[in-house]
Amino acid sequence: MLLRTTRTTPWRRLAAALSAAALGVGLLAGCGSDSDDPADRAGGAGSTGGGAFPVTVEHAFGTTEIKETPKRVVSVGYTDDQTVLAFGIKPVGMVDQYPNPAGHSPDINTQWPWVKDEWGDSKPEVVMENGDSGPNIEKIAALRPDLIVAVYSEIDRAAYDKLSRIAPTVARTKAEKEPFSAPWQDNALHIAKALGKADEGEKAVADIEGKLAAAKKAHPEFADQTAVALSWYKDSVAPFTSTDVRGRLLTGIGFTYQTEIDKVAGGDFYTTLSPERVDLVDVDRIFVINDKADQEALKKFELFTNLDAVKSGKVSYLLDSEGPAVGAAISQGTLLSMPYAIDELVKSAGQG
Repeated sequence: MLLRTTRTTPWRRLAAALSAAALGVGLLAGCGSDSDDPADRAGGAGSTGGGAFPVTVEHAFGTTEIKETPKRVVSVGYTDDQTVLAFGIKPVGMVDQYPNPAGHSPDINTQWPWVKDEWGDSKPEVVMENGDSGPNIEKIAALRPDLIVAVYSEIDRAAYDKLSRIAPTVARTKAEKEPFSAPWQDNALHIAKALGKADEGEKAVADIEGKLAAAKKAHPEFADQTAVALSWYKDSVAPFTSTDVRGRLLTGIGFTYQTEIDKVAGGDFYTTLSPERVDLVDVDRIFVINDKADQEALKKFELFTNLDAVKSGKVSYLLDSEGPAVGAAISQGTLLSMPYAIDELVKSAGQG
């Protein structure tokens, strides 16, 4: 699994697992506005939807006006490229959330089952890799963007100011207290608004919320089970919080999340557990997001294998970037990956 980070080194794909200097890179995550109103969640005044411009978007660093339909969009957020793609626009620049093998073409980040068709033959410029201290300002400027999207991102004010001198830049939502903590719905609506696609954004979010509701209704047994999503990282059990996109997906299909993890994480979207705190993942159902080598290492960790859920076979091992890459789809939590992630998550939860 790959955490987005610079607070920690990228561990091989955790998504959105996923900052430093000018930017701040992070693992993956999700909390933010408590509003249930899609217009409020989308972020600020000014958008009339349906592609009307100019559009004004309020965000963490102020207010940005997009005067006309953007044609050359650079995505600086780890998964923002997928949301932009969902509205029919191919970014000219993007972040490699998962490491792309040297010399490998096309970039694996454009080849996930849920984005491959949307990218087609396009080969966007990589303006940042997971683990970099910030986006490559020179590369971005050379792409001549008319909009920069930095929503699922940990950029700071200094980086935002640099990007804004190149093109109108939309940062994370104003309500987001910690980077990567906004609900996936908020991020999707925020980006949709910047693209002049507010109405389409609301429909896309509603469709996925409907799919989650259908899964929950079809599996009432999930409501009686406490669950957690975790990875094996730095020789430790690393669970995600309930506000991370992985936690939100589990509660979205009906599970009750182990919220004690949130307290230990202290505002981050995940935490690593010391041996004496592995009891925090002693729950009814465990979802492991890792590629095979890390999964095998976790299976050799005695404190994990002694958990009741493990001994009773109530563990779903989801490959991250390998094979069907279910873990990546869950971790990315985008308009494009969510339908695939929900289907595979429900399927895995019904096993064992």
